[in-house]
Amino acid sequence: MREALAACPFLVVSDVMEETDTGAFAHVRLPAAAWGEKDGTVTNSERMVSRQRAIFPPPAEVKPDWWIIKEVAQHMGHRTAFSYDRPAEIWREHCRLSTYQNDGTRIFTLPGAGAGGNHGYDAMEPFQWGIRPFADGHFPTPDGRARLVPVAQTPVAAPLKRWPFTLNTGRYRDQWHTMSRTGLAPRLARHREEPLVEVHPADMAAMGLTDGGLARVATPQGDSLFRVKATDAQRAGELFTPIHWTDRTSSGGRTGLLPRPLADPISGQPGFKATPAAIAPVSTEWRGFLLLVKEAATRPNCLWATRVAVPNGSLWELAGDGPITALEKLLPTGERLEALDKARGTSRIAILRAGRVAAVLFVTRDGELPTRDWLVEQLSADEASPTLLAGRAPGARPDRGAVVCACFDVGLNSIMAAIREQHLTDIAAIGAALGAGTNCGSCRPALAKILTERSKESIDAA
Repeated sequence: MREALAACPFLVVSDVMEETDTGAFAHVRLPAAAWGEKDGTVTNSERMVSRQRAIFPPPAEVKPDWWIIKEVAQHMGHRTAFSYDRPAEIWREHCRLSTYQNDGTRIFTLPGAGAGGNHGYDAMEPFQWGIRPFADGHFPTPDGRARLVPVAQTPVAAPLKRWPFTLNTGRYRDQWHTMSRTGLAPRLARHREEPLVEVHPADMAAMGLTDGGLARVATPQGDSLFRVKATDAQRAGELFTPIHWTDRTSSGGRTGLLPRPLADPISGQPGFKATPAAIAPVSTEWRGFLLLVKEAATRPNCLWATRVAVPNGSLWELAGDGPITALEKLLPTGERLEALDKARGTSRIAILRAGRVAAVLFVTRDGELPTRDWLVEQLSADEASPTLLAGRAPGARPDRGAVVCACFDVGLNSIMAAIREQHLTDIAAIGAALGAGTNCGSCRPALAKILTERSKESIDAA
């Protein structure tokens, strides 16, 4: 895609986001309306047509998609064909086209749905087209009979000497596509902060991988770096990597480079689930993180740099070789606090402006790094803490653990402590105690798994 876009002599990008990977190639960028700014209709997968009404006014230069397309078409000379003045006119044409020369060969049809003029369109209630398609036993084929396509599962190829693993790719629970929008939400970003390669513990040992370390995943098509996560939820001999990270958010995690260019011969579905692959550990001289109240103008120049959205700023997880002077150039001006530990190769730098934290850079070669939660909170604090360079609150503070419930920012350690101390036995009880699982519900399967594992541990202990 990058090569194709770069070769375009003239590229127009219509988007709601100012900066995207695609927009970087654009000669002209058109600001389009976002979801809550649109006026029109939406048809979902169960064929329910709903009238969508804007809940926010668009910014001054923003226009809806239909208006943008209409104007481009008219300036290309198609004024009569694109003479729309409002969404209702497009809806009425859509309804007319659904019945045009349709003698029953097409199931989709909206007879009468465009009646009532502009008032009828504005007052439209949700309705379902084709309430019971195929109920009469008739299908849109020449003889009216269904065409059933028998398929057989193609077995996964046996492990190859050079590519002994099978790579599976997919989504993370709280992200959408390339995170141009969901990646801006701190609560969603903290659930899975970095692009991980998930590996079975037995394979970890065999390949010399370290949980939390870095590894290079390679296929005949390409390779990329990932943070390693050991998990028995992944089958031995298989690897999993997510699809969401791009050049704008990470120096690694480029899953799109890895799968084979294969597609199902009938459905056209890409073959993203079974690619021969290899994995090898990658060591670095140092690791660290950078916290900024404002976004860095460029991605930090080091081997591993992954951006995580946090409240009031950005967190970059880092690792690399050589000097860190390039990282220090990303720090803003201000009062500089610094602590060095030459024995461990540790450098801790904080930048203050008017007594508030503007940036924090922690790097170490052999030492430990503090958890990020408390330091992230300091970006929003009215005054910098005297223990800022220590990386921890003045008093004892429990580690909440990995985020399980993104809606209420509830970590694994907090959930385990509540289960143990309050004798919680079901998801509803966890929700009552911590709020986890009571909003969007996407973490409920994870909560159920935690309860099952806890119950098994209790039985084993008994």
